Amino acid sequence: MRHATTIGLAVAIAALSVGSASAQTNGVTPTEILLGSHSDLSGVAATYGISSTNGAKMRIDEANAAGINGRKIKFIIEDAAYQVPKAVQACNKLIHRDKVFAFLVAIGTPMNNACFKDQLAANIPSLFPITAARSMFEPFDRLKFYASASYVDQVRSGINYLVKEKGKKAVCVMYQDTDFGKEILEGAKLQTEKLGIKIVETATHKPTDQDFTASLTKLKAANCDLVVMGTIVRDTIIPYTAARKSGWDVTFFGSSATYDVVVGAAPGMDGFYGAGLVEMPYADSKNPDMRKFVADYKAKFNIEPNVGAVYGYIAADLTVQGLQNAGKDLTVDSFVKGMEAIHDSHDKLGGPPVTFGPKIRQGANSSFVAEVKDGKWNKITEPLGF
Repeated sequence: MRHATTIGLAVAIAALSVGSASAQTNGVTPTEILLGSHSDLSGVAATYGISSTNGAKMRIDEANAAGINGRKIKFIIEDAAYQVPKAVQACNKLIHRDKVFAFLVAIGTPMNNACFKDQLAANIPSLFPITAARSMFEPFDRLKFYASASYVDQVRSGINYLVKEKGKKAVCVMYQDTDFGKEILEGAKLQTEKLGIKIVETATHKPTDQDFTASLTKLKAANCDLVVMGTIVRDTIIPYTAARKSGWDVTFFGSSATYDVVVGAAPGMDGFYGAGLVEMPYADSKNPDMRKFVADYKAKFNIEPNVGAVYGYIAADLTVQGLQNAGKDLTVDSFVKGMEAIHDSHDKLGGPPVTFGPKIRQGANSSFVAEVKDGKWNKITEPLGF
């Protein structure tokens, strides 16, 4: 009897040890992987928040149909309305109550920055946040993964192009007084100094502001010939169209945060320049995979996709690759190694090739300049970078 009990105990211990790593990993069960996101579903950046989480859901549903080493992904999304206090509250819930395995497509520079301390302390990876701030991958942290050019480098590339190809000489910067806006200002400072030209004036505003009369008056008085925009959607459209209505025909250029279907389609936006990271999801795209993506997205969500949907889909696809590479014994350590095994990954939607490694957390670093014409974004340069 004692011998049989000993054997039974040994078998039980062995069985437990096989799944011990996963059992000790938050958000991982034998059948499920729990991912979370603090996004914007109701605030000033909701156009990105809704579309990016929808795009991620599309790729997750595809992966779940086949399974990922015997598991399926469950995706929890919390609305932070592009407000730091709400983002912190959402992060705390995802970390401590839901105990997610990783954050996917969390939105906003100040929101992610505010969450990082607790998130990283809890050993929770940050996967492809919807912001191009350098803090998403710098300083190096093994849990941070990002796959595009930073705001700083986007701005530098755009200014470089507009100065050298369009003859611009006097730069103004209009930006949100947030971590995001300061990234835009930093990029403008770096590139104007390199080119030997000056930033002649700046103007700041809150993300929720709707009246930009004072900012435009200030910038116009400075006689700049290029306005670099640290703005997102509404605070891009309102001042640009107001400037045009007033007869101020200066060139405006924004980061990828302005590169949005809504911005392009808004009345009066023709002539606006922006930094693009991926192809805009138009139904008449030359890429058949993009045309299918647009049709599938519309069928699934009953709305047209914007570029955020592409970001979300690609982000989830890279995440699925990392999970598959990690194998059945999924832990944070095996997942990090699985992400680091991604080399020269080409997505079907036209994003840049992505490579990670033991010391590489920014998987790609190029952007292109696009211009709004007849209500649509048109790519006017090849990918640019530093």
